[in-house]
Amino acid sequence: MARIKGIDIPNDKRVEISLTYIYGIGRPLSNQILAAANVDPDKKVRDLDNEELARIREEVSKHLTEGDLRREVSMNIKTKMEINSYQGIRHKRGLPVRGQRTNRNARTRKGKGKTIANKKK
Repeated sequence: MARIKGIDIPNDKRVEISLTYIYGIGRPLSNQILAAANVDPDKKVRDLDNEELARIREEVSKHLTEGDLRREVSMNIKTKMEINSYQGIRHKRGLPVRGQRTNRNARTRKGKGKTIANKKK
């Protein structure tokens, strides 16, 4: 397995897909990185030589990925919580942040359903 940014990318997949295993890299950025590194996106990772891997690593290092990106996202959320913005308050309460309804679903963020007293069935 090839390691890029501390992540083992799968050998049996195409390079274009394997790069998306790195946090912060999706399909469009993956294609952009491969074009800049002059690597064929249809090649399998196991078929890459060391020179191509080095070029890919160099291109990936130019972008904000993995730990740095996670840290930046969490800092942005903490900032919103500190200034008590609407989104920050929703984050604090564990409710959906982006305007979704809460009376039907949103269980993935809120947890198990809470029973409401005197609710008629």
